[in-house]
Parts: sequence; structure tokens; C-alpha cells
Amino acid sequence: MPHAFIEIEKAGLFTTIQDGGRAGKQMYGVPVSGAMDRFAMRVANLLVGNRPDGPVLEFTLIGPAVRFSCPQVIAVAGGDFQPRLDGEPMPAWQAVPVRAGALLTFGPCVAGARGYLAVAGGFQVPPVMGSAATYVRGGYGGWQGRALQAGDRIPVLDGTVFLRGTSPIRRRLAPPWIPDYAKPRPVRVIPGPHADMFRQEAWKRLWTAPYRILPASDRMGYRLQGPALPHRQSADVLSTYIFPGAIQVPADGQPIVLMADCQVTGGYAVIGVVAGADLPYLAQRKPGDELRFRPVSVAEAQRLRRREAAFFARLRAGCGQHPKMRSSSEHC
Repeated sequence: MPHAFIEIEKAGLFTTIQDGGRAGKQMYGVPVSGAMDRFAMRVANLLVGNRPDGPVLEFTLIGPAVRFSCPQVIAVAGGDFQPRLDGEPMPAWQAVPVRAGALLTFGPCVAGARGYLAVAGGFQVPPVMGSAATYVRGGYGGWQGRALQAGDRIPVLDGTVFLRGTSPIRRRLAPPWIPDYAKPRPVRVIPGPHADMFRQEAWKRLWTAPYRILPASDRMGYRLQGPALPHRQSADVLSTYIFPGAIQVPADGQPIVLMADCQVTGGYAVIGVVAGADLPYLAQRKPGDELRFRPVSVAEAQRLRRREAAFFARLRAGCGQHPKMRSSSEHC
């Protein structure tokens, strides 16, 4: 057994180890995978001094119960799962020291859909094709290629070294930057590579009508229900490269938004692509939630990504690449 570890006492609902994913492997048929909400993953990692795309726990709708075998520094981000440490409310979006034997639990998810737990030093799991991301359909990555189960012990670094000489004041993300997952907003979409395969009424419906996320949705893709998006002729295209954020429309006209675990090729027409900056928001929507879409240009989508990159550059500089905590007046 590992000397320092976290023990999963309750698994929650689909709790896996994820990181920044396997970019650049799609030519070999390997999905990107990785965290669905990469904003929350990166913030949680930076708060505890890890590299932004390091491995974290991702949990969906119901959080796990986690016991710590050693002192640690942790951060919880993402949806509002009402975390509690040894029975006491624990702040999210903040680095928090924990003692050996401490128990982290979560209540019902009251906003959003996915939560993230980062520990200082990261989860010590062997990389597969350069990543710790779990791809359950392929049975590889993360912890034994599967969702976590009660009794699993995931190796971590002993956090004692991260706590020496630190202030009890805790580093945290400034409140204006914390996403409001309870507030609905439009998902921004770039017209897709097969835009000319759709009738004009398809575009009118896409920009004006609500679409509901169906229960048959997962990390591979969100199946939506709403007004059909009619094609000019066929829904089929020659099988081509596909990627997270692409909105495929099969013959029934009901759109499917591809997510982190999506396949690498597809044969349905792609009407649009979700702007990369909006994928974290989309990842926090759950079955039954309503989505509305808004068109943006490629230039606007690129501007949003540059703004996001600048934010993380400032955050990384403010938090530093070490686990030493900062004063509460020095918000990340």
C-alpha cells in the first residue's frame, strides 16, 4: 500500500482522475479526454501550486467521501457541492490545509454538475500516452482505467513539506472570477464546416429556440432535444476529423454537442462549433437543463481564448509554481 494516499470511502457518481488530456494523439484514434471543465481544473491546481493541467479528481452530480492519510493542501472547484471537512463547511475555490485522517465529504450539488479536487503535488498515477486522464471506454489512464470505487487508495505526496512555514491564511480565487453556474447564459457558437448543408430555418431555430439536455448524455457528448435542424439534403458526410465542441446533426435533426471523450472521426454534418471559452460552462450543465445558442465569429472566439489565456497567465504568476500560501489580501 502507498505510504501517503487518499482513500475513497464513498465513490460518488462517476468520480475519475482527469487532467489536461491527450492532445495530439487523435491521429492514432485516441480521444482527447481530460477534465470536462478545464477552467475549474486549472484554478484548483494553481491554488495548491500544481501545474495547471495536472491530475485532479472529477466527480459528477454526487461527490465522493475522501479520507487523507497524511497532511495535505487541497482545493475544491467547479460546481457547488457544499464541501465539508471533518463535518465543518469548507470553502471552495480556495487552498485549504488538511490534517492526517481528515475526511472530506460533499452535499447535494446545488449549482453546476461537476466538481474538482486538487491536492498539492498532484495524484501520483502513471501516465498513459503522456496523460493521467481516465478514458473509461478504452479502459486506460487514471486509476486502473476506470471510475473510482470505495476502498481505492490513490497515492499522493506527503503534504507536510507544503505546510512548513506557511501562514494559516488561505490562498483563494478572487470572488469576481468565480463562475456563476446557477445563472443561465447563451452558449456561443461558430458556424461549422458543413454550414451550407443546412436549410435557413435550421439557423433560425438554432439561434432562437431552447434545447434541453437529454438523460442519454455523458462525457462523450450531450444529446439535445428541441426543434429539428433540417438539412438541405443528407445528414451524412465523408467520415472526417471531429473534436470537442463540434455540434453534429444526424438525420433526425436533433443536435449532439461532442464533449471531452468524443470519438476522433464522425460522419454527420457539423452545423457549428462551441467557442472553446464556453466549453467549461457547457460542462457544468446537466440532463434536464436548457441551452440556448448565440452566433459568434471566429475572430470573437479567438479573442475570448486570448482573454482566458491572459487570465491564467496572471493567475499563474500570482499563485506561483509552489505550494506556499499567500495572504488573503493577495487573491489569486
